[in-house]
Amino acid sequence: MSRIGKLPIPVPSGVDVAIDAGLVTVKGPKGTLTHTVPAPITVEKADGTLEVKRPNDERESRSLHGLTRTLVANMVTGVTEGYEKKLEIVGVGYRVLSKGPTQLEFQLGYSHSITVNAPEGITFAVEGPTKLGVQGIDKQLVGETAAKIRKLRKPEPYKGKGVRYAGEQVRRKVGKAGK
Repeated sequence: MSRIGKLPIPVPSGVDVAIDAGLVTVKGPKGTLTHTVPAPITVEKADGTLEVKRPNDERESRSLHGLTRTLVANMVTGVTEGYEKKLEIVGVGYRVLSKGPTQLEFQLGYSHSITVNAPEGITFAVEGPTKLGVQGIDKQLVGETAAKIRKLRKPEPYKGKGVRYAGEQVRRKVGKAGK
């Protein structure tokens, strides 16, 4: 039995969960998220908790059981607390400017500046010229947006210059040996 899949999902007060024929809608103080549950899996509402159940022990049912439970739990967390990924920029002359809560302008050592627009439901928080945060209620969208920003200039192994996640360790290489 899936250890993650059989755990009940606590629903905090102020969060409304509607289950309608495979469509789970979670509404909370920060917004609304929906997820379509795959065919063999069912989600049931009990006293203050959600239970994700599977009908049999077939391979597909087992693989979708824990996944569905985690996705629904992430939706409940997203509408109550939200998610944030922090990024930092390392390099001389590399910086970020905020052009409103949904637009950023990067100087990353290229001949031009790069403008990034936030997708629907994502906001940016610039804490300094080299620190920024990506915030939203959808965990997957926050992670994807942060990864796209990091991809603009990945940290390189010789000097460590580039955009990286806060706390990320960059493996450094030794440069060529001089005489």
